[in-house]
Amino acid sequence: MSTPDTHSSARLSVLKTYKLYVGGKFPRSESGRVYEVTEAKSGQWLANAPLASRKDARDAVVAARKAFGGWSGATAYNRGQILYRIAEMLEGRREQFAAEVASAEGLSKAKAQARTDAAIDRWVWYAGWSDKLAQVVGGGNPVAGPFFNLSTPEPTGVVAVLAPRSSSLLGLVSVLAPVIVTGNTAVVVASKAAPLPALSLAEVLATSDLPGGVVNMLSGDTAELARPLAAHQDVNAIDLAGADAELAAELEGAAAENLKRVLRPDGDDWAAEPGLERMTAFLETKTVWHPIGA
Repeated sequence: MSTPDTHSSARLSVLKTYKLYVGGKFPRSESGRVYEVTEAKSGQWLANAPLASRKDARDAVVAARKAFGGWSGATAYNRGQILYRIAEMLEGRREQFAAEVASAEGLSKAKAQARTDAAIDRWVWYAGWSDKLAQVVGGGNPVAGPFFNLSTPEPTGVVAVLAPRSSSLLGLVSVLAPVIVTGNTAVVVASKAAPLPALSLAEVLATSDLPGGVVNMLSGDTAELARPLAAHQDVNAIDLAGADAELAAELEGAAAENLKRVLRPDGDDWAAEPGLERMTAFLETKTVWHPIGA
C-alpha cells in the first residue's frame, strides 16, 4: 500500500473563524451576523469577523461589571504582573501580529514589525506604572488641625473604549492598557475595517492570567455598538478615540444621562510617546481623613 506524497498533494485551506470575546469566553454574535474583512491595499478577502449586536454590547457590560470588583480589588503589583505576562505572550506571537497589522494597515513587513514591536513595548510601559501611579497622583495633604488626610486614586468602573480606526494594534494598546492597568474593566469596540489584531489580542488575553470579563472585545459597526454603550446606565466612562466628530458629539450627549466621564478624540498620534493622561482620565480621587491622637 502506497502512502500519499505529502509534498505534492495540495492541502485544504484551514480558515480561521474569529469570534467575540465576552466574559472570558468566545461566543458568536447572538445575531449570527458576520462581515467580510479585507486587506487594506489589495481588497483581498482575509476573514469573516462577527458583527456584534446591541445585545452583545449589553452582555459585555454585564461581564465587565461582574469582573470589576475582583480586578479593582487586586493589588496594583498583581495587576502589573498580569499585564507583563500579556506582553510576554504578545512577544511570542509577534510574527502573527505583524502580519495582521501589515494586512490591516497596508504596510510593508518592516513597518508592520516596527509598529508591532512598539505596541508590545507600550504594553510593558503601562504595566510598569501599575504600582507607581498612586505615588504620583496621590499623596498626603497639608491641613491645619488635629488630623491629617490622604488622597488616593481609585478606578472609575466600566469603561467603553472605541478603538482607533487607523491604528489596529498600537492604537488599540494605547487606549486599552491605561484603562485596565488602573483597575477599570473594559468593553472594547474594535476598528470595523481592521478588527483582526484586536480579535487576536483577545486570544492572548484569554490565555494569560487576566480574569474573564476584565476586557471584552466586540467587532462590528462602531456607531451601532457605541450608541447603546454611551447610553448604558452601568457604563461609567467612554473613550471616543474611534469615533468621528459627528458620532462623538452624539455619544457625548448620550453619555451625559448618567454623568459618564468622556475622553474626547483629539487627533492622537499613536506613535508619540505616551503620558499619564489616559490613565488619570479614568480615575477618581478618594480622600480619607484621620484624627491625630493626643
